[in-house]
Amino acid sequence: MHAVEYQSVSKAYRGAYAIDQVTLAVEEGSFTVVCGPPKSGKSTLFRLLVGLEQVDAGRIFLGGRDITHAPPSERNVGYVPQSFALYPHLNVYDNIAYPLHLSGAPREEIARKVDATAGMLSITHLMKKTPDQLSGGEKQRVAVARGLVRDAKVFVLDDPLVGLDYKLRERLMDDLKQLCAELRTTFFYATSDSLEALTLAQSLAVLDAGRLVEHAPAVDLYLEPQQARSLEIVGFPRANRIDCVARDGRIDFAGFSFGLPAGVSTSELLLGLRPEHVLVGAADGREGRVTIVEHLGSEIVLYAELAGVSLTAAYPASGQRAPEIDSAVSIGIRAEAVMIFDKNSGRFLGRCQPLA
Repeated sequence: MHAVEYQSVSKAYRGAYAIDQVTLAVEEGSFTVVCGPPKSGKSTLFRLLVGLEQVDAGRIFLGGRDITHAPPSERNVGYVPQSFALYPHLNVYDNIAYPLHLSGAPREEIARKVDATAGMLSITHLMKKTPDQLSGGEKQRVAVARGLVRDAKVFVLDDPLVGLDYKLRERLMDDLKQLCAELRTTFFYATSDSLEALTLAQSLAVLDAGRLVEHAPAVDLYLEPQQARSLEIVGFPRANRIDCVARDGRIDFAGFSFGLPAGVSTSELLLGLRPEHVLVGAADGREGRVTIVEHLGSEIVLYAELAGVSLTAAYPASGQRAPEIDSAVSIGIRAEAVMIFDKNSGRFLGRCQPLA
């Protein structure tokens, strides 16, 4: 049974669709992440599930039950909005307990659940403090705790780590993955950060301009996206995109020549190449000119120009120095790493083949 299912759901504001004919099924017990750029419709998708917005068309199911028109109180969804939305006059304990008070839970049960949830998120020592006495990270943990304190069928987290520094985000991501494993329930999470999405997701849905681009296991979607837009949205540094024209069953760009897979007849193509598959210092590479170098600690990101084509490479630093800007560098590419998409439809067609 699916934990959550959207069937052809649409929502418009002033004639513009925020969500447009989305059909998406979230598996029970999974950690499913919706990833997309800002204003792609992620928050609207979640607010429709929680019941804070009403659909214009389509149906929504929770655990097999049609909740399309059910009030929020009957949906049994734990919700963590993008904003902290803590009550300033309540201390941390009462902020976390608030959903349980609304449901009429007994005092002993409230105390037990609040203590357990606060313990999981390491905020027990904050229980008597008010929001104005908390740091941004502490406020975020309290907001997450309030969303998780219910015995919900699904926990919905709408970009809950946005605005936090990366070290704190890393720690909270680890906490959330552990919570999902401990609670054995369904987590439905939204983010604009594709690294965050890949870190958390078992299942990854790509949303763009209100439409579902693709939904697949996270590893599969990264390694072999079925749509060019997924390649663009998921992954950091961003994937290389190269427009090209196929002739006589082959592709030529930046001094490289590769063969087309069998059955590809489209001439106008879009090539996709992850930065980690661009080989810097390859013995049999083509000469390029370094334009930008970024040192990211254990990784070096290098931008190079080859015969009018810009390529981004990412490789382990391994204690070595990166090439200087404006210096010459040898760039190699493995043919089988180059993904081929139809330029017009964005559909994945296959991978390049080495020429004999």
